Amino acid sequence: MENAASLNRLELLQVADAVAREKVIDRDIVLEAMEEAIQKAARAKYGNENDIRANIDRGTGEIRLARIREVVEEVENDSTQITAANAQAEKEGAVVGDLLVDPLPPIDFGRIAAQTAKQVIVQKVREAERERQFHEYKDRVGEVVNGIVKRVEYGNVTVDLGKADAVVRRDEMLPRESFRQGDRIRAYIYDVRQEQRGPQIFLSRSHPQFMAKLFGQEVPEIYDGIIEVKAVARDPGSRAKIAVLSNDSSIDPVGACVGMRGSRVQAVVNELQGEKIDIIQWSPDQASFIVNALAPAEVAKVVLDEDANRIEVVVPDDQLSLAIGRRGQNVRLASQLSGWDIDILTEEEESNRRQAEFTERTQSFIAALDVDETIAQLLAAEGFTSIEDVMYVDVAEIAEIEGFDEEIAEELSRRAQEFVEKTNAELEEKRQALGVSDDIVNLQVLTLAMIVALGEAGIKELDDLADLAGDELVNAEDGILRSFDLNLEEANQVIMAARAHWFEGDEAAAAETSENDDTTDATDEEIPAS
Repeated sequence: MENAASLNRLELLQVADAVAREKVIDRDIVLEAMEEAIQKAARAKYGNENDIRANIDRGTGEIRLARIREVVEEVENDSTQITAANAQAEKEGAVVGDLLVDPLPPIDFGRIAAQTAKQVIVQKVREAERERQFHEYKDRVGEVVNGIVKRVEYGNVTVDLGKADAVVRRDEMLPRESFRQGDRIRAYIYDVRQEQRGPQIFLSRSHPQFMAKLFGQEVPEIYDGIIEVKAVARDPGSRAKIAVLSNDSSIDPVGACVGMRGSRVQAVVNELQGEKIDIIQWSPDQASFIVNALAPAEVAKVVLDEDANRIEVVVPDDQLSLAIGRRGQNVRLASQLSGWDIDILTEEEESNRRQAEFTERTQSFIAALDVDETIAQLLAAEGFTSIEDVMYVDVAEIAEIEGFDEEIAEELSRRAQEFVEKTNAELEEKRQALGVSDDIVNLQVLTLAMIVALGEAGIKELDDLADLAGDELVNAEDGILRSFDLNLEEANQVIMAARAHWFEGDEAAAAETSENDDTTDATDEEIPAS
């Protein structure tokens, strides 16, 4: 009988070892699951109200059962607690807080108890396996993995990675791409999440970094860090652009990525189902980089607006369709690659627009400064864009314009000042008529023209302005100040300045508290020791 019990104990440990190896989890986790299953069965036999604990000896496999009772001053639960007086009758010297351990005889598992124990063990092992999978794969986000298609449901592909299952959702697949059970698949791990049903490993074949990692596998120079992939933009299954930079001046990054007779880039193209790839040399000069990014179109001129993060690209008339691409694909990918908003104009459109701007500025100078067309055109040609420019620029600088002398320069400056003062007086009068508070004027960030525009939109008090969001001021479609030269960052600064008075009370209270603390510390220091 003892030999049989010894054999059963050894079998128990062998089963734990086998499960731990198969599921790649810790042996103790399996034994703890067995202990919990035995506890559950024992409580079913001796009563669920009792605190019964099981322990499996890690060396021999012997199972010990015990009932645990806590020594307390006042008993609330007779099954799990005992008074100190009664405890001392059972165990000499027992005090409040001690635990009394009453050994119990081993139990025989019936069919139902065995089934319950099996469910508990399976559940615990499954949870441990999921935890292991999560911790193994959460640090592998950003890697490319290979797997075998396990099943396809509603376009979503479940992939067997060997030690875990992953999913490629339909929107992360390439267009017109299909897989069947048993097919091999390569994909990019872009997210690992711990969810109620276990860790979810999400794969993608349309992610921009999937293409970057494929180049890393095909191009040794990228793997070794000699060539860097700086940016990637994709229209999955159709076309992509990748910007590369060489840290070694003797190596051409574009040529290295293309490979001998296009072998390297072709391997990536084949994996991406024929997706066309433009390999572009990255440049720290944004204008040069964007010119490269718009290839194969030729660019005549670029104008950067760093405040608005926008770039204007001028191309020859016959290059317009090539620069924009089919359904705007080329310019869209170039914009994604560079991070700039790109506006494309033909040389004719740009010339017409500049002529219109020149004419508009000329007319504004004629009207405001009461000068003839020649003088107005000279000012516009020299780069003056507003009456304020004429007022604030040094007279000597204006006098240097060909055809001007100091007397003309002084007169132009005086007339500009008179016009600005008259305009400001009219705007101030309008501001007062609208009832816009002086608090808004005191913000200093806003011009009088902006303040009047706010008043016309019903923004008359600081709280009215503070309740707005930055884009409500500068939104291109309906922003209150959209016609002024104000970007989103500046608009947000205006809003925060308007909200400053909301926090003045808190700051004053904090300062007063700090002052009181300092006074208390000083008083404590003055009290002599008794």
